[in-house]
Amino acid sequence: MALIVQKYGGTSVANTDRIKNVAQRVASYHAKGDQVIVVVSAMGGVTDRLIGLANEIMPIPTDREMDMLLATGEQTTIALTAMALHTLNVSAVSLTGAQAGIVTDGVHTKAKIRNITPSQVHSMLDAGNVVIVAGFQGQTTEGNITTLGRGGSDLTAIAIASAVKADLCQIYTDVDGVYTTDPRLVSTAKKLDEISYDEMLELASSGAKVMQSRSVEFAKKFGVPFEVRSSLNQNPGTLVKEETANMENVVVRGVSLDKNQAKVTLVGVPDRPGVAAKIFKALSDAAVNVDMIVQNVGHGSNPTTDLSFTVERTDLAKSQQVIAALNSEIGFTEVVSQEEMGKLSVVGVGMKSHSGIAAKLFDVLSAQNVNIDMISTSEIKISVVVALTQAEDALKAAHDAFIA
Repeated sequence: MALIVQKYGGTSVANTDRIKNVAQRVASYHAKGDQVIVVVSAMGGVTDRLIGLANEIMPIPTDREMDMLLATGEQTTIALTAMALHTLNVSAVSLTGAQAGIVTDGVHTKAKIRNITPSQVHSMLDAGNVVIVAGFQGQTTEGNITTLGRGGSDLTAIAIASAVKADLCQIYTDVDGVYTTDPRLVSTAKKLDEISYDEMLELASSGAKVMQSRSVEFAKKFGVPFEVRSSLNQNPGTLVKEETANMENVVVRGVSLDKNQAKVTLVGVPDRPGVAAKIFKALSDAAVNVDMIVQNVGHGSNPTTDLSFTVERTDLAKSQQVIAALNSEIGFTEVVSQEEMGKLSVVGVGMKSHSGIAAKLFDVLSAQNVNIDMISTSEIKISVVVALTQAEDALKAAHDAFIA
């Protein structure tokens, strides 16, 4: 008998037929004697529809009320999934994140998990139930409902698997596993049998839609291996685990594209100590996640500089509000925002011991007449920001050059 955590994303529970299919799969594990915890997302498209309803009421709703609204999406799915299992004569009980013991900090819409006390989960399992937990949500110590940000159901599954010391954690999605790039954009994408935490983390943070980056960070920190596989077939998936020596034989593991990027440039920023700290502290206090940062070197007796950074497109309006409030204190001359940007990343642990990857990537993009706006590198990743209109062509060219 094994203790298994299974997570099903929005496409896997997109409608009642797919929820019934999920129930059939869960029931097959339960029939073997396994204890099963199921973590589910909102049904496909529900979260976006809820956001749309909120925006019909007000352009920028309060974060607290958005959490109250968005948490209902997962709560709908857990109840329907429990009902589907009941029709198969499988004992099942649904729990909200709070009922499952998930305690978070108080940052609404992007909360972090502080701890999990899964006593109720264990008691329900011991009573013979399949336990179905609402992903993406938790509760503060004061009793306020919070959500974990987009993709937070992945984080819920990994965190629960760690808390209950699960034997197996499976992340079910609409693809067979982790591919060398998005197979919906590049037909020559290849499925990987295994990938390291670090590679998966870089791909996730660079736009790969299979996993949410915070969940991979959590899995690496607590040593939770997990398998990414499809809920639509029985094919084996991709195992995400600690790096092994043979992984370095592959120079580039994958190429990803994040199409949800925006670029903000502050022109004429006074080039003196402390200015950048004020800007990025204000953005941090507003829960805006800044990705890439580039600053020019100032010259002359009273130097100024241009400071550029990228954020998720959904955070652009909030970023602009924060920056506008700082202008009287800092005194920059202009703010230029570019909403339609993409971030292309080439990732692989083998890059640590091989030279020439950056030069090859720049040659490939030059041949496609793609202009690079920003560049960022790490030991195992090279990322470039390009215009969104050129991003998919750049992705295909990079994949052909490094993998296909």
